[in-house]
Amino acid sequence: MGIEQLGREDVASMRALNALFAEAFEDPEYYISAPPTDAYLQEQLESPTNIIMVARDGLNVVGGLVAYELPKFEQARSEIYIYDLAVADTHRRTGVATALISRLQEIARQRGSWVIYVQADYGDEPAVALYTKLGIREDVMHFDIAPATD
Repeated sequence: MGIEQLGREDVASMRALNALFAEAFEDPEYYISAPPTDAYLQEQLESPTNIIMVARDGLNVVGGLVAYELPKFEQARSEIYIYDLAVADTHRRTGVATALISRLQEIARQRGSWVIYVQADYGDEPAVALYTKLGIREDVMHFDIAPATD
């Protein structure tokens, strides 16, 4: 198994990762029902603040994560937020998620980020166990606020 960071030319791998997210999160409407254009994906894949990695078994994408580097204003540093992380059923509990996060930790060190953070849903015990093993738990509340309407 190999871990690789995606770049501008990796549109097919990004689409495969979105399909994996759709399956793992049981949410095809969100991840694959309205796919963006190749040009849009290329723009996102080349953005320096977007960090997209996949785990491969041969040519197959079996895991991946999408993270965002967030520059801060109170100090000259950044944080990295893991937005999505998933592993195919066939490869769970084999170290794939830990390998992805370990690679992200290296990227964070190289970029001078001071922390990586991630949210876990209540009831997602495998995710909570993984993140507890790797970091310090903070109990916070999350709110979705809709944009202004016309």
